[in-house]
Amino acid sequence: MKIERFEEIIAWQKAKDMAVLIYKDFADSKDFGFKDQIQRASVSVMNNIAEGFERKTNNEFKQFLFIAKGSCGEVRSMLYLAKELNKISETSFNKYFKLAEEISKILSGFIKTL
Repeated sequence: MKIERFEEIIAWQKAKDMAVLIYKDFADSKDFGFKDQIQRASVSVMNNIAEGFERKTNNEFKQFLFIAKGSCGEVRSMLYLAKELNKISETSFNKYFKLAEEISKILSGFIKTL
């Protein structure tokens, strides 16, 4: 099956869900530096998937998928900090971390197929 639009990409859909959850969870945070960093990293995952897809070449798409994967790692790293600083609950940490890991694995598989 040929993907016609980036919105059809499962990794993009899950990355969008993760970004929405992170935006909502950190909406009231007064730690603006932390909030900005984790929100930007989460948005970067979905946006790099979309931008890479729109480039229409496999090599460029692959490059953007690697960037998205890197941003996914950044989100996971920030989640550890959020948990240690009690900015999120253990339950939230586990939910977000699992989602970020899943996205990363999907991206790895996608990169291999390209």
